[in-house]
Amino acid sequence: MTTRQIESPRTILEAFANPKPRRDYTVEFVFPEFTSMCPVTGQPDFATITVTYVPDRLCVEMKSLKLYYLAYRNKGIFYESVVNTILDDLVAVLKPRRMTVVGQFAVRGGTAGTVTASYERAPSGATSNGSGRVKGNRT
Repeated sequence: MTTRQIESPRTILEAFANPKPRRDYTVEFVFPEFTSMCPVTGQPDFATITVTYVPDRLCVEMKSLKLYYLAYRNKGIFYESVVNTILDDLVAVLKPRRMTVVGQFAVRGGTAGTVTASYERAPSGATSNGSGRVKGNRT
């Protein structure tokens, strides 16, 4: 991985043409080996990241998604930022109809944290600010 890719993980993501763009169907990827660093303590944070989306014209290429996750390995970042950044990056690259990213972070200090962020494209003719809704707890 290049320094540029580590500094800007979005550049790692690749997409391919949706084979059935006229059909709504759900794609789900579960990555149980996500690691980042706590920006306060420098300790590793372990999580399972689940991405669920309904593609429009593009689908994410799975190997690039795995490499994208690996770029976070030594990055100091809070749970909320991890999940929202993943959502923002995937939405920017794929422009899906809908997407949800869930980060289930392992127990640390006696507490487990789950952060969920969602995006839904505005219906045709409407405008959207593109922001996700976030709910969850951080440890």
